[in-house]
Amino acid sequence: MRVTYDAVVDAAYIYLSAEIPAGGVARTVPVDPREIDGMINLDFDAEGRMVGVEVLDASRFLTPQFLASAGTDLL
Repeated sequence: MRVTYDAVVDAAYIYLSAEIPAGGVARTVPVDPREIDGMINLDFDAEGRMVGVEVLDASRFLTPQFLASAGTDLL
């Protein structure tokens, strides 16, 4: 698992797959923003496997330690 974080837009992406090739996301499913008071998107490949999680307003949803690990492999 790998994490990227853009502090300018406060967005994080959690890669659940070693690499997501161009066009590798076949479907994006948003989590109901009313339920979490924010926006999180789940990305799936053509076989229905979850390959990534996009977290907007990331500093509110993720710990500073997790965001500090951005750019490193966590598993």
